[in-house]
Amino acid sequence: MSSELTRESKLQVREMLLIGAPAMAIIFAAFWLAYQFVQPAPPSRIVITSGSQSGAYFAFAKKYAELLKGAGLELEVRSSAGSVENLERLQSNDDAKAADLALMQGGIANAASAPGVISFGRIFLEPLWVFHRLPDDVDRLAMLHGKRIAVGGVGSGTRRLSEELLAANGINGANTEFLPLGANRAVEALARGEADAAFFTFAPESPLLQQLMRDETLKLVNFRHAEAYTRRFPYLTKITLPEGAIDLGRNLPRTDVNLVAAQAALVARGDLHPALAGPIVDALRATHKDGGMFQQVGEFPKAVDPEFPLSEDAERVYTSGQPFFQRFLPFWLASFIERMLIMAVPIATILLPLLKIVPMVYQWRIRSRLLYWYGQLKSLERRMGRIPAAAEVEQYRAEIDRIDHAVSLIPVPLHYSDQHYELRAAIDLVRQRTSGPALARLAG
Repeated sequence: MSSELTRESKLQVREMLLIGAPAMAIIFAAFWLAYQFVQPAPPSRIVITSGSQSGAYFAFAKKYAELLKGAGLELEVRSSAGSVENLERLQSNDDAKAADLALMQGGIANAASAPGVISFGRIFLEPLWVFHRLPDDVDRLAMLHGKRIAVGGVGSGTRRLSEELLAANGINGANTEFLPLGANRAVEALARGEADAAFFTFAPESPLLQQLMRDETLKLVNFRHAEAYTRRFPYLTKITLPEGAIDLGRNLPRTDVNLVAAQAALVARGDLHPALAGPIVDALRATHKDGGMFQQVGEFPKAVDPEFPLSEDAERVYTSGQPFFQRFLPFWLASFIERMLIMAVPIATILLPLLKIVPMVYQWRIRSRLLYWYGQLKSLERRMGRIPAAAEVEQYRAEIDRIDHAVSLIPVPLHYSDQHYELRAAIDLVRQRTSGPALARLAG
């Protein structure tokens, strides 16, 4: 009895495999196809290149790192000479030098000169400060022609911006002495009289600016053509430093001063994982939303960039907020669920119909087998309707035994047992007609 049950169980398993294996193959194929459209998991560590360790870029990058750490992301902050070097690192294929994110001053590059770079928007204003020690007031850069000018260190955004603005005034390295000095060395050069003027880009809270503003031998250039610069250079913004804004007690500056400011941007490699847009934009908002001397509360960061294409994922976060799951779940878990949902939709499209079709196919196979042997038995019964010869009786018995054995091997589920037993009963009924008394009646 146990051997028969074991045999029946094996037959049912075999039957299920015959139907289930193709179904599993279809599900696996759907899984593989869906996986082709799923982004790999976002990295847990990314690199940002900022600026000198004493500058605002580096301080901001450190703040981003603290905020992203709360989302489970490690942001490695690397110092640099400035925006030009940052762009080189962003485009580098050398893993030791390459960066994923970069802080960049407006006017350094654009989509044409730096393809493959995307923007996370403009994040704060960088005023351009031009101090000089000339006897007369200076309100036009053209007045610096032939002077000794500290234009910023090699690889810095200050140098690129200052050279561009000076060139617009007909000033270049051939007719004027350009001194490649960083901020600290430029301050020293002005103090020692080794430079007549110097360009700086730093926040109004910078200690260096406080030092320069309090130096009675130095004057700040009041950009008379500030509006004209913004028309020629769309990455610049006209701003005004109000009288007394630096030091109310000493009334510094003593009059309103017109300045121009570049808009700093956070840019990234074009292949940066899209799931990182949410936590990065959150970090930018938390860092820059409070405003300052030259920007309103909530003015920055903003989803605008006149030079680089804006990241589509970042733009969605700016306009629609965080993706649904990232609002309530840790970043890594939300990212995992979002990736799995992409796979679940096509798989469910195939799996749901299969859940209906597979049982129907299985039932059809069982029913068709029972009907087949019903047909075989009916055919035999018709042949037995005439008076059989003795040799034919043995053939009938052998045929009935063959049908009976075949039917016994059919793996029948419980809800088909009644039909199975009815067929077995029909087989026994036909078998009885080949017994001695029944056969004699046929012969009589």
